[in-house]
Amino acid sequence: MQFSKLFSAQIVGLVPHIVDVEVDLSKGLNSFSLVGLPSTSVDESRDRVSAAVKNSGFDSPKQKNQKTVISLAPAELKKEGSHYDLAIALAYLVASGETKFDPKGRLFLGELSLDGVLRPIHGALLLANTAKNAGFTEIFLPTHNASEAALVEGINVYGARNLSEVLQHLDKKNKFFITPTSRVDTNETNTTSDKTIVDLSHIKGQEFAKRALEISAAGNHNLAMWGPPGTGKTMLAQAFPHLLPDLQNEHSLEVTGIHSVAGTLRENIMTRPPLRAPHHTASYPAVIGGGTVPKPGEITLAHRGV
Repeated sequence: MQFSKLFSAQIVGLVPHIVDVEVDLSKGLNSFSLVGLPSTSVDESRDRVSAAVKNSGFDSPKQKNQKTVISLAPAELKKEGSHYDLAIALAYLVASGETKFDPKGRLFLGELSLDGVLRPIHGALLLANTAKNAGFTEIFLPTHNASEAALVEGINVYGARNLSEVLQHLDKKNKFFITPTSRVDTNETNTTSDKTIVDLSHIKGQEFAKRALEISAAGNHNLAMWGPPGTGKTMLAQAFPHLLPDLQNEHSLEVTGIHSVAGTLRENIMTRPPLRAPHHTASYPAVIGGGTVPKPGEITLAHRGV
């Protein structure tokens, strides 16, 4: 087989998109090109994939006297990130006849190191949810992200440590299979974020301000505090999330997805309202988000929290 097509995905801002990864092999002078409006990090995947394939026991695309063309579609979507590596490597191996499996219903995500080890990615929760909504039944990604992606119901999540594990799982001749990652029970999850929250009882004085915090938390009201430095505004703000209840399951997934994309997720799922305290010198994009590659700002990161 000289052509293959697999599926991956990408997040633009907070909106995921399914991306087709196509590989075509033809006779000619040795070349390895990547098309589809790739960024520098995506274009560099040619070297990462070549080394990973070679160090996993297969012939590198750069070692064969053939023309290799990789297309990431849709072409009008700017491709960012290194998480296409796994899909590109597998698509090449299928096209070259090194392996064979049915790609239907399967999505592949993960950055490859030069020795074939899968490195963590950002946004696994949103990408898994998009895959499920698009009709995919299986998603393959790094082990580090498996528990996060498994929060999405209705899709089998397979966490792998390296390229070889994925290949052995997909090859029906092998007896090695990756066990689907179990879904984490959000009701039994304890997050570490509570350790950094100041309890209201730790604050001496400021009874009027503390009463205002309680009223604001109880009625879901907006609250503004001002005063000279050193009067306790920051400590009061840090204590405020402690008054709020745990996030509902739907809201918990929302917040977890946002922080996963931003790369600020410290646990598999966030069950407590987040607290964001941007510095007064923070730039406009840092507060509201944006940039050449859209990223969530402090306002977005404080969603459902303080």
